[in-house]
Amino acid sequence: MQQKWPMWLGLVLGLGVVAMSVIGGHDPVEDWGQAARLTARVSFPFLILAYVARPLNQLVKTQVTKALLSRRKWFGLGFAIAHTVHLGALIMALWSARFMPEPVVIIFGGAAYVLMFAMAFTSNSAAMKRMGKWWKRLHLAGIHYLWLIFLLAYSGRITQSETRLLGITTVTIILVAGAIRFAAWRKKARKAAST
Repeated sequence: MQQKWPMWLGLVLGLGVVAMSVIGGHDPVEDWGQAARLTARVSFPFLILAYVARPLNQLVKTQVTKALLSRRKWFGLGFAIAHTVHLGALIMALWSARFMPEPVVIIFGGAAYVLMFAMAFTSNSAAMKRMGKWWKRLHLAGIHYLWLIFLLAYSGRITQSETRLLGITTVTIILVAGAIRFAAWRKKARKAAST
């Protein structure tokens, strides 16, 4: 149970944000829109921590990075749960506003959810054993695709004055996470080349 706390935290934070946004609100469009925005922000740290857990521990082995790595799966599941709550809030926001997103948004966003659910449902030893090398391929492609979707989504916020600071801060975190993974990959490649 100690290891699983990030998963339960993702659920509590996701549902808590929705409750605070919607309960007692008077404008369903604005309330659900706020719930959708905040649940995306709540789920983001879980994704980033899952994304950097292994490479960070490869670069710097400390008690903190080891603890993070040991909970990587649970941070990933915490992200999946919180982001599923986000999906529900987003659907309600779109329905309340009677708004249909562009097909390209539905296709690429939908692919992110398909990959997220596939990773969540295969985050166990039995699936890893059954899938063999395809398990690693799925999880590697999935986590990078989710990283890219967040990068693209928050890059767009930089161009708008009211969300510029949020966009710059989040994009910086995303790029630093990417740099950590790249540095770990380079370190591993150099080590392999020297043997």
